[in-house]
Amino acid sequence: MSARSLNKVMLIGNLTRDPNMRYTPTGSAVCSFSIATNRSWTPSDGGEKQEKADYHNIVAWSKLAEVCGQLLHKGDKVYVEGRLQTREWQNKEGQDQRTTEVVIDNMILLNSRSGMSQSSSDDMSFGDDQSAAPAAPAKSKKSKPKAAEEAPSDDVSAVEDLSEEIDIPF
Repeated sequence: MSARSLNKVMLIGNLTRDPNMRYTPTGSAVCSFSIATNRSWTPSDGGEKQEKADYHNIVAWSKLAEVCGQLLHKGDKVYVEGRLQTREWQNKEGQDQRTTEVVIDNMILLNSRSGMSQSSSDDMSFGDDQSAAPAAPAKSKKSKPKAAEEAPSDDVSAVEDLSEEIDIPF
């Protein structure tokens, strides 16, 4: 009997750079970007509060890649969900290379740099299944891409902006 396993990643962080949108030779869209997550703690010996940032390489494929390429910009706060994947290859000098990245199947834009008020923004949630979950409002002046307009969305009358209230306990 085989044991079950789980490979699931959920991150909330800020984009460290603009997304890199490209296409494979077969025409599949792929978008890569990185996000930073922050944590802070106080040592048990009563020392000064410590802070650390971790950086995560993110990859989106197909329609989700196109949406990420259109909507995301450096500094935006996003929720991403997917799986860890490790790739290995040899570089031009013949040296073995390895990278671990998060291949996402869901992305929620939590806010953006544009500074629009919460009441004048729309919910934006995108995933491979194109089903929109209630999300914190996106504060973007950009219009939604076609994939976002086709995604069903629940009628949410009041959605809190959780981006500043989330306290992750680690």
